[in-house]
Amino acid sequence: MDLRQLTPDLAVAAQIRPEDLPALAEAGFRVLINNRPDEEVGPDEDHEAMRAAAEAAGMEYHFNPFTPGQITPQMISAQAEALATPGPKLAYCRSGNRSTVLWALARAGQEPVADLLDTAARAGYDLSGIRPLIESLAPPDA
Repeated sequence: MDLRQLTPDLAVAAQIRPEDLPALAEAGFRVLINNRPDEEVGPDEDHEAMRAAAEAAGMEYHFNPFTPGQITPQMISAQAEALATPGPKLAYCRSGNRSTVLWALARAGQEPVADLLDTAARAGYDLSGIRPLIESLAPPDA
């Protein structure tokens, strides 16, 4: 598994499988955030299979599917809520990019935009193309 640390309590990853979850829980992850729509995976990795595996591994589970190009305020709020859950978190999608995008959008206004972009870049994700969107979500005085 290619886990990329964004913050001390959040890593992102490409698609994981149910059988990966016991090792992830053993590594200390307590929360799993699934940003991959069911339409992109087979039944062994759909959100119900991943929920069952996460719960069996003792992890809290959040399903917030992100279809490319279809970001909504509700998705950003749901991601912010999941990110506020106590404990080490792992968010995943096909490559980790969408999970990183949602993290940055959820953090808009709480951290400088340049810091969000730098953090993503250090993890291997170029979010420069959504800089205007991140800036638009930040309060005017942020």
